[in-house]
Amino acid sequence: MRKLAIVCLLLLSGAAAAADTPTEERVDREAGGDRFSAGGSVSVSTPVTADLLAAGGNVDIDTRVGGDVVAAGGDVRIKGDVDSGVFGAGGQLRLDAAVKRSVRVVGGQVEIGPKAQLSGNLSVAGGHVRIEGPVFGYVQAAGGDITLDSAVGGDVWATGGRLTLGPNARIGGKLHYATHGELTQNPAAIVKGGVERVDFEAAWPRAHKQPHQSGFGWVWVVGLMVLAAVLTGVAPSFTATASDVLKRRPWFALLVGFIVLVCVPVAAVILLATVIGIPLALLVLLAYPILLLLGYELTAIGIGDWAMQRFAAERARSWGWRAVAAAVAVLLIALVRHVPFLGGIVAFLALLFGLGALALQWRRTASVS
Repeated sequence: MRKLAIVCLLLLSGAAAAADTPTEERVDREAGGDRFSAGGSVSVSTPVTADLLAAGGNVDIDTRVGGDVVAAGGDVRIKGDVDSGVFGAGGQLRLDAAVKRSVRVVGGQVEIGPKAQLSGNLSVAGGHVRIEGPVFGYVQAAGGDITLDSAVGGDVWATGGRLTLGPNARIGGKLHYATHGELTQNPAAIVKGGVERVDFEAAWPRAHKQPHQSGFGWVWVVGLMVLAAVLTGVAPSFTATASDVLKRRPWFALLVGFIVLVCVPVAAVILLATVIGIPLALLVLLAYPILLLLGYELTAIGIGDWAMQRFAAERARSWGWRAVAAAVAVLLIALVRHVPFLGGIVAFLALLFGLGALALQWRRTASVS
């Protein structure tokens, strides 16, 4: 808990400094060996003795990291060896480094390059996933198009649209897969533990198998649609500015959202440990679910505002059209959530983006007042 609290303080101080920095500039903060880097373009070439947290439009890590790497950006490249684990998200993400512990990454296009060497396990999700570096543990992969062309020490679980085993695939355990298409396996590929195809519907049960839960879920979605429309009318300026934050600094908002998600409960636990802080801790815990809900809604409003500005700019300032667009965005996110595995990731990212925008806009409002 002490280590986590220190990391939270580092993140919060770094995020506060970055919030006051123009998008094209870079912010670096370091404490106890941990480093925080954020900006439009982030390049880390000096060795990091402990954890590294980086976010930006482009993130390039080309140095050894003594702890964990947490990275988010439009284009993320990790080439320096990592002594602990990797947690990453990006539009494009490429890992070409030795990692001593587990890797958890998600992105539109994810590549585990031939120079990568993962001593732990790999969990990966993306539109296009390619694994060429050896993995000593197990592999969990989900995506529209998955290509495995490397050695894997343990079992492989793959779910998605299509799975291809390349000529260099050497699976020491068993291959479990659930895909819409047939498995494409190169004759040179080896699966020592055998291959098991799992029925897609059995692997990812659909909501219609539980009608009563599904019905309640759609009532909840309608409620969220109404709430998004109401928020645009009750706080038009606040929601419009939050949408602008998401448009101008999306990856920074994503990182700030992650900080809020992790550090708010940590702060509440620390406050509970002190008698004088118990009332404030209870207040924080009560407000936390509301923050999560508002964050989710702000992402939907941001998507709606972006769509209006792009396709119907002359109506983008109208409260009625903004409300309709926000409600439709909520519905679209709800529909995407039904996509196995990837849907949950999309919903989680929507939560983080909105939390970040909410925190940044709240800070701006507080500093002005």
